[in-house]
Amino acid sequence: MTLSGKVALVAGATRGAGRGIATELGAAGATVYVTGRTTREQPSEYGRASETIEETAELVSAAGGKGIAIQVDHLVPEQVQTLIERIRTEQGRLDILVNDIWGGEKLFEWNKPVWDHDLDNGLRLLRLGIDTHLITAHFALPLMIEQPGGLLVEVTDGTADYNADHYRLSPFYDLAKVSVNRMAWAHAKDLEKHGATAVSLTPGWLRSEMMLEAFGVREDNWREATAKVPHFVISESPRFVGRAVAALAADTERMRWNGQSLSSGGLSQIYGFTDLDGSRPDAWRYLIEVEEAGKPADDTGYR
Repeated sequence: MTLSGKVALVAGATRGAGRGIATELGAAGATVYVTGRTTREQPSEYGRASETIEETAELVSAAGGKGIAIQVDHLVPEQVQTLIERIRTEQGRLDILVNDIWGGEKLFEWNKPVWDHDLDNGLRLLRLGIDTHLITAHFALPLMIEQPGGLLVEVTDGTADYNADHYRLSPFYDLAKVSVNRMAWAHAKDLEKHGATAVSLTPGWLRSEMMLEAFGVREDNWREATAKVPHFVISESPRFVGRAVAALAADTERMRWNGQSLSSGGLSQIYGFTDLDGSRPDAWRYLIEVEEAGKPADDTGYR
């Protein structure tokens, strides 16, 4: 895969899937603008000093691309507009937009109905998970469609099929993640007239920085966590979903996916990319066929 000469914006690239996506776009040779609220001068609310947009940009450059870090709060339209104007001035184009803006980890409460859930936190979560994506698309897509072939990736949690009949254990979280699938479908209707593609994309059980910390492991020894949570065996690194985005962006026939809800595991079976360990974890199929079926943890046939 090569994305040399392509310009990407990964909105929400401080950590997790956004960082993995930005790094893999860089590995394919793209110039990648990475945005988020956390910088070295403005520490993370989660207390992890290395999770900054500057470090993400450095990872992009180290991988072979060109990383450019810009602090942006994607709930503030003026900041997003200024960001896109800068990309237009510096690059004159935008080929790939990845909306991975989130930041709601501390806001949702599992297993609480709407009347028990903190209302302010719930409504804030919706703003972070939905409004930010719409604001960014509003300003970025006009630049992307100035030339055909652009790609919009809306990152969510869960495929449309899975989310259609699974309650995500919080009315606010559920709505935020389901909405992103529908959002990509709606954007696809508008973008196809301009020769551009929009998809929603979900990673599987993501080994984000927060997840690794919660299990007390690192990326190099993550399998030790399966002693306590056996089904963690199907988890994947953030670079896996990054390789899914890079594969989509390099596919000259990607319009066949327009409007569809995709997963990193599903795309790996089609494009042939692997995770860092050489495997192809298919988490959403595993979740239904193994974990929800009450079977013991066993990734045979799912990696």
